[in-house]
Amino acid sequence: MDRFDAMQAFVRVVEVGSFSGAAERLGVTKSVVSRRVADLERALGAELLRRTTRRLHLTDSGRAYYERARRILADLAEAEQAVSSEQGALRGELRVAAPLSFGIGPLQPAIEAFQERHPEVTFDLDLDDRQVDLVKEGVDVAVRIANLEDSTLVARRLAPIRGIVCASPDYLARHGTPETPDQLAAHPALVYTNRQQPEVWPYTDPSGRAGRVRVTPRLRANNGDFLREAALAGQGVLYSPLFILHRALEEDRLVPILADYRWPEVAAYAVYPRTRHLSARVRAFVDFLAERFAGAPYWERAVRGDAGARRP
Repeated sequence: MDRFDAMQAFVRVVEVGSFSGAAERLGVTKSVVSRRVADLERALGAELLRRTTRRLHLTDSGRAYYERARRILADLAEAEQAVSSEQGALRGELRVAAPLSFGIGPLQPAIEAFQERHPEVTFDLDLDDRQVDLVKEGVDVAVRIANLEDSTLVARRLAPIRGIVCASPDYLARHGTPETPDQLAAHPALVYTNRQQPEVWPYTDPSGRAGRVRVTPRLRANNGDFLREAALAGQGVLYSPLFILHRALEEDRLVPILADYRWPEVAAYAVYPRTRHLSARVRAFVDFLAERFAGAPYWERAVRGDAGARRP
């Protein structure tokens, strides 16, 4: 038995909660992972995991061994990274999760630029609007767009995410342009369902007074790019982040509605688990994102009238 391989297999099984998930993470078969864990238990003379038809349970011995084994693997990874840093190169894989629209929008050229600086770093991306469990799914860094609540994760603010309400010129020509937020209720709305209370659109009027309007959905979806295309096709009014809309706004294919009103602003954050050891790859990537999106991101130019605003 290779003690390191067996320890790594056991830690991955605990982290992801299954032998098949651990096998996928390690790039081996499920039977190999199962054999390594069984060999480890046999060598230790102790049961580490209790298996049922639905889930795995750590024994007391397994919990104690997991905590120590996880620290040993982290120390080893840190030692390897320290040597790599001394040689002036970052190496290895970064597992990154992000919302789909942000991933295929601002994040894609950012990763490309990061790999130009660090060609020996590879990426494994999970692009999905769901909120992943970083520890369970083995994700190094996630980009989250929200007002973050208290968390066991470390968060680094990257950029403001401002939303606007808009529609296509053709739609507004046929249905008229709303002049107050209350008038939005009479228009078919394109609604992003991953937002809390997706059918309620809060706002602040030009005098600073807060309000909210309940819209009538014509189309509901959990992806912002899909909704943008629906707006371009003239299917209704849309409230969406600027990073999804900016190119269509710059090309006048979408038109802002109620531009004097402020719609809720959140932020993009890089989040990662709070551990004793932060890898050099994670630290460098988070610093890079914070530097790239510092100040007013390029998508903000779409409503500021700056000429030549394009994706970097």
